[in-house]
Amino acid sequence: VQLQASGGGLVQAGGSLRLSCAASGDTYDHFNDYAIGWFRQAPGKEREGVSCIGSDGRPHYAESVKGRFTISRDDAKNTVYLQMNSLKPEDTAVYFCRAERGPITYWGQGTLVTVSS
Repeated sequence: VQLQASGGGLVQAGGSLRLSCAASGDTYDHFNDYAIGWFRQAPGKEREGVSCIGSDGRPHYAESVKGRFTISRDDAKNTVYLQMNSLKPEDTAVYFCRAERGPITYWGQGTLVTVSS
């Protein structure tokens, strides 16, 4: 499985971005079995979990993004989205997506989000 994250960019504080995580490869008939998570890593900091969505569609959010970010999935397109609103400078980071099914984990490359004050 290959994951392609996209949608990052430069935005002013208060603005919005939508990240996409598209899966390809050996996902036929299996993508909906994966839990998909978004993580981020800011310069000089450890990678942290931002949000995830289970195979049942239930979303989970880090406290720092609750009420501002919304995760969703479109299994027909093998894609998970992260809608990010009311962005803050502290949201600046490289964002990664991860697919997980049991002991199997795949990571995508990151997409950079920069929020200017």
